[in-house]
Amino acid sequence: MFARLRPYFRYLQPQRGLLGLAIFCGIIAGVASGFGLPYMVKQVFPAIFAEGALPLAPWELAKVVLWIPAVFLLRGVAGYFNTYLLQLVGTRVLEALRLDFFRKLQVLPLSFFQRNSTGDLLSRGLADANQLQVTLTTVANEIVRSPATLIGALGAVIWTAYTANGGMLVLVSLGTVPLAVIPIRYIGKKLIKRAGQIQAELGAVTSVLSENLTATKEVRAFNLEEREVGRFHRASQTLIRAQMKFMKYEKALTPLIEIISASGIAFTLYYAYKVRLDVNVFITLITAIYAGYEPIKKLGSLNNEMKRGMGALDRLEAVLNAPLSIEDRPAAKPLPRARGDLAFENVTFSYQAGELVLLELQQRIPAGTVCALVGPSGAGKSTFANLVPRFFDPTAGRVTLDGHDLRDIRLADLRRNIAIVPQDPVLFNDTVRENLRIARPEAKPAEVEEAARAAFAHDFILSLPQGYDTMVGERGARLSGGQKQRLALARAFLRNAPVLILDEATSALDSESEAAIQQALKQLVVGKTVLIIAHRFSTIRDASLILVFDRGEIVARGTHAELHAGNPLYRSLYDRQQGS
Repeated sequence: MFARLRPYFRYLQPQRGLLGLAIFCGIIAGVASGFGLPYMVKQVFPAIFAEGALPLAPWELAKVVLWIPAVFLLRGVAGYFNTYLLQLVGTRVLEALRLDFFRKLQVLPLSFFQRNSTGDLLSRGLADANQLQVTLTTVANEIVRSPATLIGALGAVIWTAYTANGGMLVLVSLGTVPLAVIPIRYIGKKLIKRAGQIQAELGAVTSVLSENLTATKEVRAFNLEEREVGRFHRASQTLIRAQMKFMKYEKALTPLIEIISASGIAFTLYYAYKVRLDVNVFITLITAIYAGYEPIKKLGSLNNEMKRGMGALDRLEAVLNAPLSIEDRPAAKPLPRARGDLAFENVTFSYQAGELVLLELQQRIPAGTVCALVGPSGAGKSTFANLVPRFFDPTAGRVTLDGHDLRDIRLADLRRNIAIVPQDPVLFNDTVRENLRIARPEAKPAEVEEAARAAFAHDFILSLPQGYDTMVGERGARLSGGQKQRLALARAFLRNAPVLILDEATSALDSESEAAIQQALKQLVVGKTVLIIAHRFSTIRDASLILVFDRGEIVARGTHAELHAGNPLYRSLYDRQQGS
């Protein structure tokens, strides 16, 4: 178990000074509890209650009774700094762990996000990371503090028992200590099965909540309120059942150890009566025995904590250790501004083994070509376009840009040469200006405004409360669909990349705006290689090449006139849409 956690102790390395001080304070607190309390009893009780003892002078009495606040002061101050410093270390560990998790999410391929829900990933990055942080800091602390307390207590037991009655009392006093390990081992086996289940069910609850928050309009439009409450309730009930199964075993540990320790104390008391042990020695001995069982309970809790940590770690490692199928090769080459000559050479692609989406495609798209991709839904148009920015890599074959295999080009350089205008653009919760500048962070304010004018967005931006400095809200919630799409077009103007991918970029615009932007697009596409994923045939009138997709194959290519005259599939798609 410790071997699994060892790689993650690197998060503690930058904090090793604070951690060392925290552990030192933990050792002091542990020794003060395990050895200090029994020693305090031995110094105080005989002096106060011993029969026939001479009266103590005031200063001597004060010196005796001050043992009590002195031991508790040392124990309390050391314990406070131990806890506070560990919390500080834990907070910094959590920050580093979550940052690594978030950094990994930025480079994982899109296929990973198609397999995992947003809510579950949120749960892994927040709840699971927090659980691992708690486990790491708890282990780092208790793995030293509790043994120090236990060793101190056992030392006090052995020393007191041996000096009072010899080795036999030592054996009697310590006889039940090994028995306390039995429930720890048994319950630990039960907990390891439950810990991962709790984290998974927590991810399911977060997933339902996240999905609901992103579909508020649909929930109300289709009267799904009660259905959603039912889904959330069922997920919550499943989580509660998993938590209670875990708690059933976890909370049984402390009373079991206390029952064993009470039995040990009773057995020691029986033996003490038989050998007529001095009461002060007995009180000292019982204090030491009880102090020894406390760290055993904590070590049992530590075992439980590690089971929870293992469950969280399993879920985090699914992300942290996920393979990077889309990354730079060691010998990847830099790419200056590309010409835009694309070629698909025997390209086959599948999202899952045995389910081909594209099948042995052969197609060259010369630089400066405006190429429209048409075909039935699911024919492979979007997948074809997504291979160009390397959102996915071909299963077989290769895609080239200016004769270079895309996998031999640095990803950052490749994507710097591509501008994408999606059908449903996403805006960040930032100002209009910053949402445009993500296309080219070094762009000057005048260049940003020029791009906005080209996309017919400048006028509506100025009408916003703070103009270009207006916050757009989460995912652009404060803007209309048409306004968001104009900003997405403005990004493409600002980026001015040689390769342009348009996923029905004017679908959310009214007729007047669409006509104006069609004119602007004519200027934008000049000298660029353009892929238009066409859902409406009105957007492909100026395409110099049209590719017709059907079941993952390019079944026809040519101009509109050629395809309408010679390809039944294209003609049926076009005529059906024109008729509607």
